[in-house]
Amino acid sequence: MTLDLLWFIPTHGDGRYLGTADGGRPITLGYAGQIARAADQLGYFGVLLPTGRSCEDSWVMASALLPQTERLRFLVAIRPGLQSPSVAARMAATFDRLSSGRLLINVVTGGDPEELAGDGIFLDHDARYAVTDEFLTIWRRLMAGETVDFTGRHLSVAGSRLLFPPVQQPYPPLYFGGSSGAGQEVAADHVEHYLTWGEPPDQVAGKIAAMRQVAARRGRTLRYGIRLHIIVRETEDAAWRAAEELIRHVDDATVQSAQKVFARFDSVGQQRMAQLHQGGRRSRAELEISPNLWAGIGLVRGGAGTALVGDARTVARRIEEYAALGIDSFILSGYPHLEEAYRVAELVFPLLPVSRPGSVAPSPSLSGPFGEIVANEAAPRPVRSATA
Repeated sequence: MTLDLLWFIPTHGDGRYLGTADGGRPITLGYAGQIARAADQLGYFGVLLPTGRSCEDSWVMASALLPQTERLRFLVAIRPGLQSPSVAARMAATFDRLSSGRLLINVVTGGDPEELAGDGIFLDHDARYAVTDEFLTIWRRLMAGETVDFTGRHLSVAGSRLLFPPVQQPYPPLYFGGSSGAGQEVAADHVEHYLTWGEPPDQVAGKIAAMRQVAARRGRTLRYGIRLHIIVRETEDAAWRAAEELIRHVDDATVQSAQKVFARFDSVGQQRMAQLHQGGRRSRAELEISPNLWAGIGLVRGGAGTALVGDARTVARRIEEYAALGIDSFILSGYPHLEEAYRVAELVFPLLPVSRPGSVAPSPSLSGPFGEIVANEAAPRPVRSATA
């Protein structure tokens, strides 16, 4: 089994240390472009662009980075409840066409009620997943070329259709993470890739086993992926020193402030991540929660809060342990993201069966329709010259 290794564009901030402005870097288009070009040239399968109010908009950023790269895929979020499925379908199809098939879709339901309220969403946890189910039902049918009439509890469309199809058929692959029962039901019905954050292998094994059972009841088989940070150095000692250096400026007050925010999340996945460091109550010496799996990042960072720490052979072995559970997509990151992209590629890639992104789909520019769409509805038909 070959592994898809993806990197991360840190549009919510980057630097040498967590929890401080010291050593921080401005997230400019130039810097994001450096990371994207490095990932492209180093052979990463793609890059994840985060989403939320703390981030630059992922679709705008991905569009700006697209012409700077050649083979790199872009894992970009659609947000059920914040977008209509038809608008999201047009955005996805356009990006997929302009990129010649380099789009991957990250389905994000959201886990911070306060942030969602700021965006006008006041639904509880399970209701948001019900919206996601209806959204993906419409979105998938549109992307597959259907004219859609749908009336649901939350979403309805009449005569909805997509004039310009995506390059990838029937649509770009869907990635989705949801640790709750409601999230697993949505994954089983709709997506190709089920994602987990970097929990210890035994916990990940249990989550995959449960997800396989839910998918099997639908007659479906999913692929699996994991989101992890990486701190790799030429020696084990150097890697652990780098981990400690990363949080050297994180004090108790910063941890308490961050954990207070994370406590309001209704995301089951976030709650599971918080349990790994006991809401910041573990001592620094207790943050290695499984061999070479370190929970220090989760002290101040929401979402992905664990890192694989060690020398290259050790990190590669830990990745292989996750792969043995059925995971074939690894969405990785490290601080600072430019330098760490090189370290991981140079030290770890040679030790793993890494899939190399090949040629993308041919350009759709010659597939028509040609000329202006007539009355916003129909492709123009060719008319032969009288002298032809």
